[in-house]
Amino acid sequence: MKKIIYFLLFVITITTTYAQNLNSDNSSEFVLGNGLVINSGNDYHFKLSGLIQPAFSVSLDANNTDYLFSAKHTFFSFSGFAKPERVSFLMLTDFSLPSPLLDAWVAYHINNNINLSFGQKLISGNNKAMAYKNDNIQFYERSMLSTTYSKTGREFGLFVDLSLSFNRFNINPSFGITSGDGRSSFGTNSRDVDYGGFKYFGRVDFYPLGYFSEGNNLQVCDLKRERNLKFVFGVATSYNDGASNSTGEGHGDFFLYNVNGEIQLPDYRQLYFDLLLKYRGLSFLAEYVNASASSLEQIYVDAIAFSLLQPTQISEYLALGSGLNFNLGYILKNNVGFDISYSKILPEYEQNLNSVVQSADNLRFSLSKYFLENNVKLSSCFSSLKDSNDDSTSLISVVIQLRL
Repeated sequence: MKKIIYFLLFVITITTTYAQNLNSDNSSEFVLGNGLVINSGNDYHFKLSGLIQPAFSVSLDANNTDYLFSAKHTFFSFSGFAKPERVSFLMLTDFSLPSPLLDAWVAYHINNNINLSFGQKLISGNNKAMAYKNDNIQFYERSMLSTTYSKTGREFGLFVDLSLSFNRFNINPSFGITSGDGRSSFGTNSRDVDYGGFKYFGRVDFYPLGYFSEGNNLQVCDLKRERNLKFVFGVATSYNDGASNSTGEGHGDFFLYNVNGEIQLPDYRQLYFDLLLKYRGLSFLAEYVNASASSLEQIYVDAIAFSLLQPTQISEYLALGSGLNFNLGYILKNNVGFDISYSKILPEYEQNLNSVVQSADNLRFSLSKYFLENNVKLSSCFSSLKDSNDDSTSLISVVIQLRL
């Protein structure tokens, strides 16, 4: 934590000094929601910004009622773009987390249609909603589909993003290769050895009626109120070559072995289909996921090769099964938004009560008021979760979002 804070202070100091000592075209401006922007002519741009989400929640089940004040997220970001060099970068932290570093990457823009980036960032191989930052989704908590089959959705690796246009028909392919360890690529100490191989992922998004309006592609809801019907249909997949984490975003959480007592890990696959539609304040998101495992032959659960892994037992190590998520929202002209969401999780082996994935249903409602677009937002949310035992838990939250 201290190292990150010191590094950010160092970067801010260097950036400010650099901007002050360039030429007379330098400018700086602070705008609520857009942060502090420092420009050096038309060629170099830097931005410091932040966000806080204080929340009050009440959790109710059959036996208890709990009250909680918390900070859902406390973001700080530093980004920049060097136009002559065609290079951009981003560092994003969330100080509400024990390990605050989320994004740290640098990108080279070959042209307007091809970007190469390297570092830690959100991958495109998850469901559509995971591609949006937490402050750009209607609900402050990600859907049950997102949290069951992913964690933060971030990986360390090499990323390629393309955009292809055929009149109004647009296609955005993206793919990459990562360490397969999520945000744990470098481990917690020198003895934290990496296990398993790389993760390979890809996504293709189709925009048959053209892209969303400028800025409207950054959020799930239709704040820009698209004048014409627009939608994007996407297909995404990922493959972990040897996974030792339940969702393929970590390492060393479990070990399996071959007959010689050597570590032998199963391969892990995810496949997603999703649709996002927007029209005159109306938004509709539909998502589907299926997760499976392979390379399970002659795998043992102990190093002495005594207990052979049983067919359904792999679900105790990996998040296997499928899931659905639907989100319907509408924003009035006065920027009051109504949202309803339903998620359903279906485990591959429902009869195995020790599986990582258990059947569950989640219904959520939200009423929000947007100020200054999405820079200031007041939201009240209700969530009802029913687990595999038909036990229900309800959560009522009031959250304020303030972008700095």
